[in-house]
Amino acid sequence: MGGICRNNSGYKSGRNKKTMGGSKAETPKTYSLRITENALKNFDHITGYITFIRHEPINAVRVGDKILKTIDRIEKNPFAFRACDGISAKNKIYRKAVCLSWLIIYKIESTEIIILGIIHGHRRPSKIRRLGTVK
Repeated sequence: MGGICRNNSGYKSGRNKKTMGGSKAETPKTYSLRITENALKNFDHITGYITFIRHEPINAVRVGDKILKTIDRIEKNPFAFRACDGISAKNKIYRKAVCLSWLIIYKIESTEIIILGIIHGHRRPSKIRRLGTVK
């Protein structure tokens, strides 16, 4: 099992969330982030294609940065993105985040977010379904 793991230390805000009964400080649940080998290969393929095939290295850096920023957003708030319709699950643990033309498919477990893959948005739905089997 490979990939990259990192812990989210959470974020702190000077403000308290207000609830119906008054003010109550709530700490958001923190998740660790794991990027699978498959997702890393997808990332390398995307940036490599833009750099070497299309001969646009500056654009490759821009796209890579946007994808990494979206992964940071997923880590901070994994439920902010839509459920992934391509992978059937009863409890909607598979989600997708849209970044430019790419979909970042991830799975939410009890304490961990697993980035399964990064695919182009115009790919066949079967490509998305196969990501449900990535470990």
